[in-house]
Amino acid sequence: MSNLERRYRHLLRAYPTDYRHDRGDEIVGTYLDLADPRRRWPSLADAADLVRGGLRQRVRAAGATDLAPGVRLAALLALTTAAFLAGFWTLVEQNQPPAEAGVPVFGPFVSTGIVAWLAWLVSALLVLVAPGRPARVAVAGAVLATVAVLLVSPVAGLPRPPLLVLVPQVALGVLALAVDSHLPLPARVLPIMAAAGGGAFAAGAGNELYWGSYRWTSEQLLPAAGAVLLGIALLLAVGLAMRRDWRGGWAVVVLLTPIGLLSVHILAGAVDGLGGAPRPTYPTLVGAALTVGLLGPALLPAAVALRRRVGGSPGEPCPTCGARR
Repeated sequence: MSNLERRYRHLLRAYPTDYRHDRGDEIVGTYLDLADPRRRWPSLADAADLVRGGLRQRVRAAGATDLAPGVRLAALLALTTAAFLAGFWTLVEQNQPPAEAGVPVFGPFVSTGIVAWLAWLVSALLVLVAPGRPARVAVAGAVLATVAVLLVSPVAGLPRPPLLVLVPQVALGVLALAVDSHLPLPARVLPIMAAAGGGAFAAGAGNELYWGSYRWTSEQLLPAAGAVLLGIALLLAVGLAMRRDWRGGWAVVVLLTPIGLLSVHILAGAVDGLGGAPRPTYPTLVGAALTVGLLGPALLPAAVALRRRVGGSPGEPCPTCGARR
């Protein structure tokens, strides 16, 4: 067995055991036939294709064929939430503190966060006018811009929004990358309408009360946005479940991580409140965020395993032997 074949077989472990037993030789043989004979390692495209196919087959074996549509539904809700927050913060960024306050600023804006928020507004617009690859590229660019603001600003000595504002936005953006390329027009309008609504809310809420500071946003707006996102997801889940459509349930499971990150201030406050602290301390906030970031993603494979244990719908039949997986 060559090194290349051995490495392909390692990647094949992404598939269920019985599927590997039945189709493993055929799959590996196909990749070997198409690979350059001088190659020693699988290409990144082949590795991604094998892992993606294995995960898809495991989902089918668990009877969770409605998981992918649920993720796409969650992606639309996540993008809409991210666009609302970006619209809000874009307006707040233009409300600089008085010069005598001595607060550092970023040109005509409060902080470098304006770079990320404008990128999010562009992605919301492209979902409307250019769905598909252009929209996904724009969402990826908005995620990268948010990460750049998070990492580069301290190195450059520039003001930026706090971690508790930027981290949930990154989580929403990563999920938004799965947004459907074939959304109907009413769904494509949602993100840009949410962005406009966020700006209108900032204007109407009297943003002079929180100029130059994201404290109000992180302590009030983010938990409220998380609560609204959870409420909408639950309503959709119940409504779809009445039609025996389980997309909404999967959307709720997938959204729990960004919802938890949006609600970190509330979660940390509940922990510190047990000790009589008037408000959550920074270590508790960080600990709550790390807990959500670690436990949240683990809920999805746990839910898939539970679906299989309780007897989900049988998977699709094998095209070769006809057995259901």
